Amino acid sequence: MAQNEQEMNNQVNETAEGCTHDCSTCGADCGSRTAGIQKAKLNQYSSVKKVIAVVSGKGGVGKSMVTSLCALAATRNGYKTGIMDADITGPSIPKMFGIHDKAFGTEFGITPAMTATEIELMSINLLTENETDPVVWRGPVIGGVVEQFWTDVNWGDLDVLFIDMPPGTGDVPLTVFQSLPIDGIIVVTSPQDLVSMIVAKAVNMAKLMNIPVLGMVENMSYLTCPDCGKKIEVFGPSQADKVAAAQGIKLLEQLPINPELAALADKGHIEYNKGAEMECVLDVLDEIGLKK
Repeated sequence: MAQNEQEMNNQVNETAEGCTHDCSTCGADCGSRTAGIQKAKLNQYSSVKKVIAVVSGKGGVGKSMVTSLCALAATRNGYKTGIMDADITGPSIPKMFGIHDKAFGTEFGITPAMTATEIELMSINLLTENETDPVVWRGPVIGGVVEQFWTDVNWGDLDVLFIDMPPGTGDVPLTVFQSLPIDGIIVVTSPQDLVSMIVAKAVNMAKLMNIPVLGMVENMSYLTCPDCGKKIEVFGPSQADKVAAAQGIKLLEQLPINPELAALADKGHIEYNKGAEMECVLDVLDEIGLKK
């Protein structure tokens, strides 16, 4: 444990000392260089064509909701889809899909849960004895568990795996970006004053790790009045266009506050949603070479 913590500290120190993570032009035999070259090996019985991480610079912006909606949109349009819940200390994906069964192991690896619409799902909540048990682990241990979700889980044959990331730019994002073959990230944000700084942190980390930024989603962008249909900007005027332009990324979608959708998620019935939210992800999949 102490050795793992020291390795993580060394990586942080290297970044602070000016490491650009551009290993192609660097001759130093450092931890970041080694980690950047060695990707974790996917479970031998699995095939995953594309991997997209859904990230946010802060918590509470609806990242798990966006991840779920992306997976639903992809599944409904013929893609074999999976979700890796990498938010180990705050998992919410199983509850949104009404999954309470436990994952189990076979000679082929850990078998993920299957949702009603045949989305494969893996989360720490499928391994703990009780869903409410807290995960009180240090960062390197959490990062190791996320890596095992890639190496030890038998995902079968997937077209796309969406990874619901924890907020921020800490241990788990570092592990995922270095160890897994990420094809790109989708940044989730909300229309608040600090949004430009928060988005910049997430985008800049992706750039440091040479991960493509596929676009930005502004969640809770507005509320539609049920009486007159007027759009009410609850958190103030949207800055999405300005922020996306400043970072040189696409604004994929502006999602409204939707009480009905939130209620479905709370009941574990997110798959009953009839809306077309996040169908923009189909264009994203096309752009990264995954076509139907």
